[in-house]
Amino acid sequence: MNGDFGWALRAATFGLALAAGFSPAAAPAADGKLVVGVILPLSGTFANEGRQYEQGIAAYQKLNGKTVAGRSVEIVTRDDQGPGSGDLARRLTQELILREKADVIIGYSFTPNAMSAASLLGEAKRPAIIVNAATSIITERSPYFVRVSWTLPQSAATLGDWAAKNGIKTVYTMVSDFAPGIDAETWFKKAFIAGGGQVVGEVRTPVTSMEYAPYLQRVIEAKPDALFAFNPGGDVSVAFMKAARERNLAGAGIKLLVTGDVVEDNSLSLIGEGLEGVISAHHYQSGIASAENERFIKAYKEVAGAEAIPNFRAVQAYDAMDLLYKAVAKTGGKTDATGLLEAMKGLTLTSPRGTITIDPQTRDVVQDVYIRRGEKLDGRWQNRAFETYKAVVDPGKTAR
Repeated sequence: MNGDFGWALRAATFGLALAAGFSPAAAPAADGKLVVGVILPLSGTFANEGRQYEQGIAAYQKLNGKTVAGRSVEIVTRDDQGPGSGDLARRLTQELILREKADVIIGYSFTPNAMSAASLLGEAKRPAIIVNAATSIITERSPYFVRVSWTLPQSAATLGDWAAKNGIKTVYTMVSDFAPGIDAETWFKKAFIAGGGQVVGEVRTPVTSMEYAPYLQRVIEAKPDALFAFNPGGDVSVAFMKAARERNLAGAGIKLLVTGDVVEDNSLSLIGEGLEGVISAHHYQSGIASAENERFIKAYKEVAGAEAIPNFRAVQAYDAMDLLYKAVAKTGGKTDATGLLEAMKGLTLTSPRGTITIDPQTRDVVQDVYIRRGEKLDGRWQNRAFETYKAVVDPGKTAR
């Protein structure tokens, strides 16, 4: 059978099954396994991000085993190839539910991919734990979404508040032109302006842009006190940070403020001196001094290699597994959607990033946000936290 035709036929069959009212509760895995369908970017520009999530899941199972509440846990992973592949992410979700009989989905690094699966999860009555996709509105698109990662408004609004309170009067904003970027721009500006700040210019750049010099020149000519920037991490953010260094923003008297994913821990050796003095807001950095973070990093290095450096993505996947294990233990091994979702709501976890809680009303994560400064410590570039905003909720849920 031709591959494309075969796939189309299988997809059509799955669609008919859902349209006919397929009940996942009536068709659990025959051997009683707990099947976890995982959807991550494992090829293309963002493949490195996907590996962080995979290794975070592996680190969790290394510490906590592959059984919970008497059920063996089977991980079935699929590659959504990164942003801009919403249709593929939806087909993979469908495949994992119907063919692999997944009890729960873990994944969705990018907002468009999570959004594409929202209605499908409702039709199939299947919970999904989001490991990254950070646009605020996602959890409102399906009652079956639970987010254990973060939202852009959590970090951006916190950073805007901090900037206004710390002598920064004028800011230029530069964000990637997709939903998370617009969230970051919106919530940074709201908090900064509410604190008395002024936005003197703004620009949105292509999501996968690798060329920032023309945009940065406009910022230098506008002469703000600071530039606030967001882009989607990985190679794109490394390119942005290198360009900011080359254009010498600091020499022009312009501070650089970014959300933490722009300066993720495992990219710092590539960013190098470009990190000097950069202020960021985020919910995790590898330097957090806690027993849980030490356990996590040790396990991560055992599965990923002694020189590997985990970033926030690995922690989010690790915490997704912890949320699932704790919820399944709470239900005594039952995984019907209603019971599992109720078990997740209000759960508090001791994470490598600190204490986190799933808000029972919004199904979004509540967590500390750290304000960090880029510094070279012990011969290594790091984000060093110097202030903490405690138990930050997603502001996007309360003031649209």
